[in-house]
Amino acid sequence: MIVDSHHHFWDPNHAEYPWMTGEYERLKRPFGPADLAPLLEASGVVKTIVVQARQELAETHSLLRTAAECEWLGGVVGWVDLTDPGLASTVADIKDGPGGGALVGVRHLVHDEPDAHWLTRDDVMGGLETIAQAGLVYDLLVRPRELPAATEAARLLPGLRFVIDHMAKPAISLGEFEPWAERLQAIAALPNVRCKMSGLVTEADWDSWSRGDLERYVGMTVEWFGPNRIMWGSDWPVCTVAASYDEVLTVSRDLLEGIVGNGLSDVLGGCAMETYGIRP
Repeated sequence: MIVDSHHHFWDPNHAEYPWMTGEYERLKRPFGPADLAPLLEASGVVKTIVVQARQELAETHSLLRTAAECEWLGGVVGWVDLTDPGLASTVADIKDGPGGGALVGVRHLVHDEPDAHWLTRDDVMGGLETIAQAGLVYDLLVRPRELPAATEAARLLPGLRFVIDHMAKPAISLGEFEPWAERLQAIAALPNVRCKMSGLVTEADWDSWSRGDLERYVGMTVEWFGPNRIMWGSDWPVCTVAASYDEVLTVSRDLLEGIVGNGLSDVLGGCAMETYGIRP
């Protein structure tokens, strides 16, 4: 059973997305369930996780309402202010609201914070403790710069499950492996950390990427995490700047079949279902 552990919905006509500038401005149009559903059906994907794309509670509530109306949408990774002193009440209110049962995790655009150690600030760590107490997962949107702080946060909070988005965005287009490799291997040693095989084509050259560009990065990540702690995600519609939904799934499956063997079902569905508590 294939689970897409990472995609987005948005409508720039009704909200601001500050990151949709430059090369990403081509994504500045609505993408919703009606656009994704036929792609899922054609690819055999049966459940998905939708992930926040802007840092506003209004988006979290909107995604949860969508989940309540969409059978194949298995969970929502929303946004909350981790530094909010009333975070516990905020999370409880979200869970009690429309579609609140679909909230499985939260995320913050950590790689956009000026402070590389933002995650280990006292107020942020307090928020992460609240997320753990609420039984939610924390998605890490980080680059190699923020991985040391992410590793320290995960070490200090063994009761919280962390999921690294996009394999921490290695510099695939430049063919660079360090410091990404050393830092990702370090955080992989922590048992409460999972990793998403997602967003890779957008870290490669959009116009000329190939399977070979991705292979070593995926192989190293599988070696460090093992297939039972890696989950596949499309990163749709961001991926469309470089590849179609089907192309992303096809190249991912091709890469994995030669690396993980019988662990393919874990990466394509099992890990996401177990980590986020998704029902078949």
